[in-house]
Amino acid sequence: MQDRPTIKTAIPKQRYQIGDHSATVLGEIESDDPRQYRWIAAFIQMGQSQPRLYVCCELAPASRRGDGRYDLRVISDLMSEVVDTADRWGDVDAFSQQAIDLGRQMLGLQQEQPIKLM
Repeated sequence: MQDRPTIKTAIPKQRYQIGDHSATVLGEIESDDPRQYRWIAAFIQMGQSQPRLYVCCELAPASRRGDGRYDLRVISDLMSEVVDTADRWGDVDAFSQQAIDLGRQMLGLQQEQPIKLM
């Protein structure tokens, strides 16, 4: 997976169960990546060891901060793309809701209701 976040340390902030997937929202992320992450949502299918999808909140480049402070990036086997830029993604609850919605859509889990575990 291209652009997979390299996470050295992180603290789980929220956890969800969505059908046969779990989603963990991480904060306080330490990484050697050139991106500065605020939040990362990692989606893992049951029985697998590696996430299938990441939704990341990262500091937007200075050239685009007029649109907002944070980029919302989706990373999967097929893509690594910024899908939105806004200040609101800095809030863990706003980010988590959007990340869960994107994850459900991209993983074909629209019929599954997310259950917040933490």
